[in-house]
Amino acid sequence: MAASIWNGSGGSQTVANTVNGISFQPDMVWIKSRSTATDHQVFDVVRGGNPPKRLLTDSTGAESSTATGYVGTTSTGIELDGSGGGGGDTNVSGRTYVGWQWKANGAGVTNTAGSVTATVSANPTAGFSIIKYTTPASGTCTVGHGLGVAPAFFMQKETGASTNWSGYHSAIGATKAIQLNTTSAAITNSVYWNNTDPTSTVITIGSGFAGSYAEILYAFAPIAGYSAFGSYTGNGSTDGPFVYLGFRPRFVMWKRSDSTGSWYIQDTSRNPYNQATLSLYPNLSDAETSGDDMDYLSNGFKVRDTFSYINASGGTYIYAAFAENPFTLSRAR
Repeated sequence: MAASIWNGSGGSQTVANTVNGISFQPDMVWIKSRSTATDHQVFDVVRGGNPPKRLLTDSTGAESSTATGYVGTTSTGIELDGSGGGGGDTNVSGRTYVGWQWKANGAGVTNTAGSVTATVSANPTAGFSIIKYTTPASGTCTVGHGLGVAPAFFMQKETGASTNWSGYHSAIGATKAIQLNTTSAAITNSVYWNNTDPTSTVITIGSGFAGSYAEILYAFAPIAGYSAFGSYTGNGSTDGPFVYLGFRPRFVMWKRSDSTGSWYIQDTSRNPYNQATLSLYPNLSDAETSGDDMDYLSNGFKVRDTFSYINASGGTYIYAAFAENPFTLSRAR
């Protein structure tokens, strides 16, 4: 996983990603303007498109293929051109950006492990897969994910219609769902995941998605030294909870699950030193804001605020975290 930052140029440019001195060709790219209120845009190699198809995490909208400034990926990162204006803000001169990137396994292969056939691009080493499939006309179904272990976190979106993003997190279980584009607390309803946790081969999709709808699903499994998915309980103090990850995080996304509140993302490309103060919000188009939130340590993170969005006394918070230096010894800063 990489978090790249750049200045918009209004012209062609390539934005490199580097992890442990090595660049890679990403298969999922999530771009947000830091300096301007614009949509969060998600692209992936399985949906592809020319121009590339995007989904917006802060919107219910169907995927679109407008000229976005995002051309695609290269062997070292993200390729941009000069058409970054309008609704597709990725490369406007004078603006700043961040691009979060994950490596799957290319355009995908046919997967028949579930009751419906899927196109799956899976990287078991990194615990990440992209799954494209169509729901049955009625009832529940299962879909293969290709990871070999059960995912701990996934987010799903119908690509052809205006619907909410729907997600699963192992810390709240399969009786509940979360929505990436809203502030809602976790929702208890079997229509999402049929009260069934993922297995090492398949994800169960509830009857609420039936109707022959095209879906895209991004699934993540925990990998020691690379990624972690869990929850913590707030204490309402500036000496907040310490969350052990086993690595120094590059990227942390969190949300209060027992009450309403926005999603938050911080990364150490935008926050290279403690305290980490710069946040973006997957459910909002807002520009980056600043507040004293967290310390990122060699083996996890420590909460440093009392606000309800991160540390209300007794509040429950779910998170997804990825390592700054995967599988290597991390150092605090």
